[in-house]
Amino acid sequence: MASSKHLFLFLISILFLLTLSSAEDAFVPYNFEVSYITASPLGVPQQFQPLLSDLHLNIVIAINDQFPGPTINVTTNNNVAVNVRNKLDESLLIHWSGIQQRRSSWQDGVLGTNCPIPPKWNWTYQFQVKDQIGSFFYFPSLHFQRAAGGFGGFIINNRPVISVPFDTPQGDIVVFIGDWYTRNHTDLRKDLDDGKDLGMPNGVLINGKGPYRYNDTLVPEGIDFEQLDVQPGKTYRLRVHNVGISTSLNFRIQNHNLLLAETEGSYTVQQNYTSLDIHVGQSYSFLVTMDQNASSDYYIVASARFVNESRWKRVTGVGILHYTNSKGKAKGPLPAGPDDQFDKTYSMNQARSIRWNVSASGARPNPQGSFRYGSINVTDIYVLKNKPLVKIDGKRRATLSGISYTNPATPLRLADQFKVKGVYKLDFPTKPLTGSPRIETSVINGSFRGFMEIILQNNDTKMHTYHLNGYAFFVVGMDFGDWSENSRGTYNKWDGIARSTAQVYPGAWTAVLVSLDNVGIWNLRTENLDSWYLGQETYIRVVNPEPTNKTELPIPDNALFCGALAKKQKQQIISSAASFNGNGLKLLFTLVMFVCAIINIFQ
Repeated sequence: MASSKHLFLFLISILFLLTLSSAEDAFVPYNFEVSYITASPLGVPQQFQPLLSDLHLNIVIAINDQFPGPTINVTTNNNVAVNVRNKLDESLLIHWSGIQQRRSSWQDGVLGTNCPIPPKWNWTYQFQVKDQIGSFFYFPSLHFQRAAGGFGGFIINNRPVISVPFDTPQGDIVVFIGDWYTRNHTDLRKDLDDGKDLGMPNGVLINGKGPYRYNDTLVPEGIDFEQLDVQPGKTYRLRVHNVGISTSLNFRIQNHNLLLAETEGSYTVQQNYTSLDIHVGQSYSFLVTMDQNASSDYYIVASARFVNESRWKRVTGVGILHYTNSKGKAKGPLPAGPDDQFDKTYSMNQARSIRWNVSASGARPNPQGSFRYGSINVTDIYVLKNKPLVKIDGKRRATLSGISYTNPATPLRLADQFKVKGVYKLDFPTKPLTGSPRIETSVINGSFRGFMEIILQNNDTKMHTYHLNGYAFFVVGMDFGDWSENSRGTYNKWDGIARSTAQVYPGAWTAVLVSLDNVGIWNLRTENLDSWYLGQETYIRVVNPEPTNKTELPIPDNALFCGALAKKQKQQIISSAASFNGNGLKLLFTLVMFVCAIINIFQ
């Protein structure tokens, strides 16, 4: 009954979106079947193959039997519908990292806004990629599932009427890099629940594949590696995403420059890098020109940063860049990355060098720099501090300003919609608590159309990256030590990059500014999956005091209900089933035929 109900609502939603869509705001449907597959991306040691053929086999989360999942490729202002069929044995939500969900936090795919999709159910996300361009990715946001895969690319292209600040590349290549454990995500989750550290990862994957055998001692035989085939003399756009758990990675291609052009929806000042540090959750677009002589293939490398290099040699992702006229295989040592394990100044200076291209148009025809963020008065200031893990009530927890967040049974946005009391507190402190840390559902009270300054202070010993849903924020400053009022004198108030994920170095701070013009409840979290799982997050609640559909869309017809509102789900199923009588069946049949035809066109 539930599946029929959701199919019906999915079809109705498609008809509704098609009715609203003009030629300019096209409708783009996708079907995602999320399931487990078995894989061995880091290989099976040869000596154990006859005895333990499944050794190092991971339970990997695939989408449409693909790992990584398919890339969503759309254009600014397209209407997107993604029908997600959950074939896992646990609940699921898909989060669209960096997609701002303008006026529609209902589609955000995190526990603050959505009830989980139960096993064997399907649910349809419906949203418009409003006024955005750039390189993003999606991933499962619950139960530590991202450690098992389930991620894929999300590209938003410029409309044809908007110029792009570089020539059209020969090809568009999505690259996923990330640390990987041979233990399954359920085992990793249990380790965290039991108060254990995850330890050193077993390797780094590039597009879901293990390392090329550049070293016979470090890399066993039989590993499937990633190879990018390119034509000499051509320029390609590489969209590189760090989708790992907690390891910062340095990305480089042997003998090739990386011309940085875009990050998370903003065109950058174009600068060449021989390598770039990409932290967990971050995305970058590089223009890479194939200008070498192809005497051999070239290494693509993603290596761990700020770690003991001798201990972490095995934790290196290696792929191959293959020219069509290549004369041989890559050989010799890997190209060296930065060597500053104990001094992160080089990396921070590199991060500071990434600037907004204020003369380029983004999703709209006006220049990116037309929004004069540096001249806007700040209305709210929040200093958010993280520290090493602490014990609260006998459990190891991660904190933000002394609070370890716990998800309530009823999503925050649903609680607001139906006036369910006591689900959360709107009392997140503007400064770190001085008393004992505590576990709470504490939320930041944002001011609609306010301008918020957020200082992220990292008093932990490891790198963190922080992500804010629903917005791009301006990264205006970062430095080592403790932030103070005097630190504002160092802010970049002209061309600080606008993005959704910013790194915060150990013993350092990062300051961001954000214009709170998007109504909803929006997740603010560390992207380090272990610390996120243990509570290092909160939400920013942004409410228009005069509710209107112009600032927030109504609750979707196919909304799932749980927690204190679980009874509404049963009522909705009964109501939907009744609507199948009489002419409803004829309508359903017509819609099925229509949608199948559309899906066939897009396949």
